[in-house]
Amino acid sequence: MALNKKITIPLTIITLTIVAVSWLYKSGKLSKLPGFYKDDGHSHLEQTTKPLYTCSMHPFIIKDKPGACPICGMELIRKITDARNSAVQTPEQKQQADMLGHVSLSPTQRVMANVATVAVKSGILNKEINAVGIVQYDQSRQAKVTAWIAGRIDRLNVNTVGAVVSTESPVAEVYSPDLVATQQEYLLAVKSREQLKNSSIPSIAQNGEGLVSSSKQRLMLFGVKESQIVELEKSGKPNIRLPIYTPITGVVVEKMVQQGQYVNVGEVLFNVADLSTVWVEVEVYENEFPNIHVGQQVEIRSQSFPGRPFTGKISYIYPFLDPKTRTVKARVEMPNHGMKLKPDMFVNAIIKVPLGAAIIVPVTAVMDTGKRQVVWVESSPGMFEPRDVQVGQRTDDKIQILSGIKSGDKVAVSGGYLIDSESQLKGGGGQENMPGMKMDDPKTVKQPVASPAAQPPAVKKSLKMDDMKM
Repeated sequence: MALNKKITIPLTIITLTIVAVSWLYKSGKLSKLPGFYKDDGHSHLEQTTKPLYTCSMHPFIIKDKPGACPICGMELIRKITDARNSAVQTPEQKQQADMLGHVSLSPTQRVMANVATVAVKSGILNKEINAVGIVQYDQSRQAKVTAWIAGRIDRLNVNTVGAVVSTESPVAEVYSPDLVATQQEYLLAVKSREQLKNSSIPSIAQNGEGLVSSSKQRLMLFGVKESQIVELEKSGKPNIRLPIYTPITGVVVEKMVQQGQYVNVGEVLFNVADLSTVWVEVEVYENEFPNIHVGQQVEIRSQSFPGRPFTGKISYIYPFLDPKTRTVKARVEMPNHGMKLKPDMFVNAIIKVPLGAAIIVPVTAVMDTGKRQVVWVESSPGMFEPRDVQVGQRTDDKIQILSGIKSGDKVAVSGGYLIDSESQLKGGGGQENMPGMKMDDPKTVKQPVASPAAQPPAVKKSLKMDDMKM
């Protein structure tokens, strides 16, 4: 009987308690009790959102007020709460969350971190394409001196390579029996024409003129000039040697014959090139050749003439790519005053490409994370915020900004990585946080993890173990 009383009395108390709580919930009086409130038919325990602070290097250190880490001495950062607490943030807490990506630097910190800023300006950006090239002969100013008739080189007026030749002076004289016979035929035809022109029969007079024309044509096919034929007709005697002339004025670049040598019809005697104009074939990489076009001005520099650049224009872009060097050749026509540019000489080419007006910043102002580009902007004195930008063309020290900042903004051109590191330590934006990320969202923010190399040192006697909340 005593055992039944011990069981019955507690059960009765529990049953009455459940009935009372159910009645208070249905009547709405439960939300009026201290410690509870009613929201859309659900009761929640009122929680006070008291901020907590932790160390980014030692996350097991948790305090209820800001200060320094007792292990490493670093400034404590605010501990990120869960999503339920973020729903009841005060306006001040939301403003702090929005400012979490900003970094504030004192004048002393700016000097120590070597942070320098410049105002963003809009200007004209010129891209310079550097390429290497080789000086070549102008193929339109090359010629070969050939023998128009078989014979013997009786006299060679040009004996060395590099000699300057002219169209007015013969380079060699050839003796040919065929040439002598043809000249005699011409002289006979001229005499026959004089005898037959007074004939009363028109056909006979025309035959005399025809013989002269055919003989003259044969002499011209042997390379005899019109003036030489006139002289032959005046003198009435055939020339034993036929002078050979070069078709262009230039420099002998190759000599193939010697005096006394017998040559056949069409055999090459000399190669001549006019070096008053040369070609420079520059090689442009395939990622840069879309920026070049015909008529573009090119500056040529040679180690043989330091400080004395040459100027030319692109006359042709070859329609194929070299599979070995992955380059496209562009032909630059250059006037060669004084023949300073020698064929096969290596030169450096600078092609300036105007890119138009755009917002320009120094290259050091842009931090490239691989997926996006970030610029630190000084929104107010000493306060820096990260901005995502879209970049365009780049030169040696300047880069185009297509979007993200505007003219007048002050950007950090040095010390940007130190600012980003400070932002990382404070749990701010930095490079790793994507645009639109909420710093108080536990789904998007990674909690700081202590690396194995950053293990806490041995605990000193003065270390208060009550600061550590595991």
